[in-house]
Amino acid sequence: MSEERSTTRPTPRSRFGSGHSPYLYLEEPEKAKSSRATLMRLWGYLKRQKLSFLMVFSMILVSSVLSLIGPYLIGRAVDAMAGGRAEVDFRRLATISLTLLAVYLGGALVTWAQIHLLVGISQKTVKELRNELFAKLQTLSLRFFDRHPHGELMSRLTNDIENINNTLSQGIAQIFSSVILLGGAFVMMLALSPSLTVLSLLVIPPGIFLTGAIARRTRHYFSGQQAELGEMDAYIEEHVSGARVVKAFGREQNSNREFQTINSRLFQVGLRAQVFSGIVPPLMNMVNNLSFAIVAAVGGWMAVSGTITVGIIASFLNYSKQFARPINELANQYNSLQAAIAGAERVFEVMDEEPDLTNSPSMLDLQDIDIAGDVVFDNVSFAYLAGQPVLKGITLHARPGQTIAIVGPTGAGKTTIVNLLTRFYDIDAGSITIDGHDIRKVSKESLRRSLGIVLQDTYLFTDSVQENIRYGRLDATDEEVELAARLANAHSFIERLPYGYKTVLGEDGGNLSQGQRQLLTIARAILAEPSILILDEATSSVDTRTELNIQEAMLKLMKGRTTFVIAHRLSTIRNADEILVINDGRIIERGTHEQLLKARGFYYDLYNSQFESEVL
Repeated sequence: MSEERSTTRPTPRSRFGSGHSPYLYLEEPEKAKSSRATLMRLWGYLKRQKLSFLMVFSMILVSSVLSLIGPYLIGRAVDAMAGGRAEVDFRRLATISLTLLAVYLGGALVTWAQIHLLVGISQKTVKELRNELFAKLQTLSLRFFDRHPHGELMSRLTNDIENINNTLSQGIAQIFSSVILLGGAFVMMLALSPSLTVLSLLVIPPGIFLTGAIARRTRHYFSGQQAELGEMDAYIEEHVSGARVVKAFGREQNSNREFQTINSRLFQVGLRAQVFSGIVPPLMNMVNNLSFAIVAAVGGWMAVSGTITVGIIASFLNYSKQFARPINELANQYNSLQAAIAGAERVFEVMDEEPDLTNSPSMLDLQDIDIAGDVVFDNVSFAYLAGQPVLKGITLHARPGQTIAIVGPTGAGKTTIVNLLTRFYDIDAGSITIDGHDIRKVSKESLRRSLGIVLQDTYLFTDSVQENIRYGRLDATDEEVELAARLANAHSFIERLPYGYKTVLGEDGGNLSQGQRQLLTIARAILAEPSILILDEATSSVDTRTELNIQEAMLKLMKGRTTFVIAHRLSTIRNADEILVINDGRIIERGTHEQLLKARGFYYDLYNSQFESEVL
C-alpha cells in the first residue's frame, strides 16, 4: 500500500478572548500517512492475543479445507450416477452423501466457533484502543483541546474505533479464508483440468486491474467521510449543549441551515465513498459469471468429446466459483479496510500527540511537604499564540494566608494568571514558585491537589449530589461531604431535593439553578482541603442573598489559606490584603481597597462606575 498525503483541511476553533485561551480558525496541514504503518500498528494490538489468534487461524484453515472437499465429493457423486440407474452404486452414493453432509456440518460448526473467537479478539482489541485513547486524552494539555472541538474528539472514540471493530470482527476471517480458498481452489482446478484452469483465469487479470483502480480512490473518500462525520458530531455536541442559548436568540432556523450544510457535505463525500466501493462487487460478479460461462461451454464440449467426465466438470465449476468468490470478497474487504485505516489513522493521530506538560521522576511531590502557601510570580510573560502576548512581566507575591484579589476589564488576563498557577499552560518567561519551588519542577498532580479551584464556569457530572461534592476528595466520608456542603451553605437546598444527597443530577447539573451549581462546586473545593485557594468569579452567578451566604462560608474556608480571588463585583473584595489591577496584560495598580480609592486611578474609576450602576 502506497503512502499518501492528505490535503490540507481547516480545523474549526473558537474565538480567542476574555484572557482564557486561544480559539482561532486556522488551517493545519495533515501529516503524510502510511497505510502499511497503520496496519502494522493495528497488528501490534492483535499480537497481544497470539494464542487466540492462532486458534482462529487454525479454525479458518480447517473450515477452508472442508469447503474444498465439498466440490470434490459432489463430482464423485455425479460420476457415481453417470451410467444411469442400473449402474448406480447406491451404497457408494450414500457414503459420499453422508460424508458430504458431515463436511458441511463440520464446516458450519468450525466457522461458528471461529467467528465467536474472532469477535472476542476484536472486542478486546478495540477495548484496549479506547482505553489507550481515553488515557492519552487525560495526559494532553488544554492547548490540545483548544485546537479540537469536543464532538470531533468524541467521534474518534466512537465512530472511528467502531470502523476498526467492524473490520476486525468480520474482515480478518474473510481475508484469511479467501486467501486459503483462493490457493486451494486453484490447486484443485489444476489437478482436475489444466486447460480449463487457463481458460477460467483469462478474465481474472482485467477484473483485478479494474478493481484495484477503483479501490485506490476509496481510501481518500473514506478519510473525508470520517472527517466530515467528526465535524458533524462536534456541531451536534455544541448545539445540544447550547440549546438554551439557541432558543433564547431564536436561532433554531439558522442552526438547522448550518446543520443541513454540514450534513450535505457528509452526504456528498459519503455517497462518493459508497458509490466507488459499491462498483466493485457487481464488477467482480460480471467477471466471475463470464468465467463461469466460458468454463461451462468449453467443459460441455470436452465432455461430449469424451476427454473429461461430467463429474469433473461439476467439481471444476464448483471450484471455479470458490476461486472467484474469494477474489470478490477480497475486493470488498479492501474497501472495508480503507474505512478502518482511515479511522485508525485518526485514532493514532491523537495517540501520537506529545503533551505540552510532562512529569519526570525527579519532580517534587508537594504532598510530601507541608505547604505554607507562599506564591511568587516573578516577571511572568505568556502568550496563547506566538506574537500575541496576554501577560507581560507580571510580578506578585502572595504570602501565606493572604488574600490577593485580581480585578480588571474583560480580556485583561485575570483568568490567565489562574491558568498559569494551576499549570494548565506553561509560562513563556519568568517563573512561578510555591514556597520557593518552581512549579515547572513540581508534578502536575501534586500541584493541583494542593490547589482548591472554583471556576466561573461550573461543571457537574451526571451523578449524585454526594458524588459530585466527593469529587474534591474521593476518600471522603459521607459526614465530611455533608460538612463541606454546610460550610458552602448548600446543605439546606440539597435537603429539599427529591432524594437529598442521593439525588442524581442531569447533565452539567441541568436540574439545578446556576447559583445552586456554584454552591456545589464550592463545597467540592472545601472538601479538597487545599493549601491554596483560587476563586475565579466564584459568586458571579448567584443573587445578593446567596452571595452573602457564600462570603460567610468563604471567610471560614479562606482563614489560614493563601487565596486568589478574581471578581467583577468589587464590593466582594474590600477586605483583600492586596488588590492587583490588571489591564492589557500588565499590573497597573496594586494596594488595598482604601489605598486604591485614595489614588483615584483606574481602580477608582472602575469601582465608582460599578457602584453607580448598582445604585441605578
